[in-house]
Amino acid sequence: MNDRAALELLVDLGPLTRTRLGELTGLSKPTASQLLGRLEAAGLVRGVGSVTGRPGPNAQLYEVNPSVAHVAALAVDEEGITAAVADITGTLLGEHHVRARALDEDVARRTGELVTEAVRGALAAAGLGTGDLHRTVIGTPGALDPRTRVLRYAPHLPGWQGPGVCEELAGRLGTPVVIENDVNLAAVAERHAGAARGEDDFVLAWIDEGVGAAVVLGGRPLRGATGGAGEIGYMPLPGAPLARGGPEATVAPDGGGGFQQLVGSPTVLRLAREAGLAAGSVHEALDAAARTPGAGDALFAELAERIATGLAAVVAVVDPGLVVLTGEVCRAGGERLRALVESRLDDLALPRPQLRLSTVEGRPVLVGALCTALADARDAVFDTA
Repeated sequence: MNDRAALELLVDLGPLTRTRLGELTGLSKPTASQLLGRLEAAGLVRGVGSVTGRPGPNAQLYEVNPSVAHVAALAVDEEGITAAVADITGTLLGEHHVRARALDEDVARRTGELVTEAVRGALAAAGLGTGDLHRTVIGTPGALDPRTRVLRYAPHLPGWQGPGVCEELAGRLGTPVVIENDVNLAAVAERHAGAARGEDDFVLAWIDEGVGAAVVLGGRPLRGATGGAGEIGYMPLPGAPLARGGPEATVAPDGGGGFQQLVGSPTVLRLAREAGLAAGSVHEALDAAARTPGAGDALFAELAERIATGLAAVVAVVDPGLVVLTGEVCRAGGERLRALVESRLDDLALPRPQLRLSTVEGRPVLVGALCTALADARDAVFDTA
């Protein structure tokens, strides 16, 4: 326990002296010295310079040996695969993107090959080989059914829906492979370094071309019997056509009905055009709306009403203390949209959760995949028992 506590402190705080490590862990100087000697002999920590400019002899600084383990994180969507490689401290060492349209017939047959290409490209950028990798976490739309190990709720990723995808990828990469829902990983990123930092119970609403949610309870994502917890894009709501035929019935970007039909990116663009706001993207549409009194105000109000209606259904069931808004639509709408949604949600739902915008920088799915891979790797590598 002392070893693990010391290693976590060195990861979180960076290089520390023996004295400072003893203060933070509550260990005596002799015990802290023995601990560092044991970890250094195991190759888990190393000396890195010393503290100077203070009375007395210079104090040796220690850090986690970054080369102890490396992890890969991947984010998959309809347009391709992005891979990132980091060392055990979380330092990003290399990235690589493989462009591939998921619905192209040849792409659907080459899933394992494309993942391997992405990972090897990231490893090459980091100056590493496949033998240096210890864990791999992949974020995709949809979710693995825990009973069948088949990806569900993602008809637009046909190459990922075989029953042996994880096993095939693990064999190709030489590491354990975890496939996780992309919105769940975005929630991991938000809890690690974003608007939900330190929160054990919250809902993350992802409103983009696709619409989904992560429900985090007790610090863990709620998965459901088939892995489909949080697939709120299919949720039937007033004013939206029903998504009939189940989650595999359509490959249309709008999901064919439900909440996603009301608030997804294609709908926002359509509402903007109907309001006379010409735009080629959601960001352009809502920027134009923010500058256009009258029509722009009406667009923001309509969009906020629709988002709040969907969130009210979620809040009524889960009663979270916090809802985090993310995805292209929420980022483009910014604080103005958040405030309008909060106002409408207060009218529609008895529970009144806090409503915050995402503060994760970069690509949240990739950040969450890295966090998950690092946690798994540290559990294995830092176990000195």
